[in-house]
Amino acid sequence: MRSLLKFLAAFAVAFALMIFVRATGFTIYTIGGEALEPELMSGDRVLVNRWSYGLRTGGGGSLFSYGRVCRQRVKPGDLVAFEDPRDSLSGSVLICRCKAVPGDTVVHGGHTIVVPGVDDCADADYYWMQALNPQTDSLDSRLLGLISEQLIIGRVCKVVFSHPSDSSLFAGWRSERLMMPL
Repeated sequence: MRSLLKFLAAFAVAFALMIFVRATGFTIYTIGGEALEPELMSGDRVLVNRWSYGLRTGGGGSLFSYGRVCRQRVKPGDLVAFEDPRDSLSGSVLICRCKAVPGDTVVHGGHTIVVPGVDDCADADYYWMQALNPQTDSLDSRLLGLISEQLIIGRVCKVVFSHPSDSSLFAGWRSERLMMPL
């Protein structure tokens, strides 16, 4: 009985650590579609660093107001994971490259857009995100508009492994993409 309790306690601690790391440290997402080719391929599992722009606190449906611990700015050129602004409660995550930061000017569809942002007000910061492959009809700022900093999860830092979803378990592995830095 005592060994069972030790096992359950160790399991509970390991589970709690896993949940903590996933919520505050790193998360793995699967790339679907061709909007990020040639850099990211459909079936890539990418590692997202949740601390890269500061840990998000509150916001959304939370009791606490939005904020970031150890806040860092998103830089143009970063591959960024963010919640789908159309329905952030669905848990849908999009990945795009940051093309413009607060204060930059973007020309889109014949219109000039100035990306708004105020250094002292975190909830007024917006970013222009764009797919790597602009020929695709992907969900990015061209369709979604400016992306609020509140929706940004973190920076994509590497491809952990790659396996197309239409391949069998034992075929289709892309060994050259294993732990590939971005």
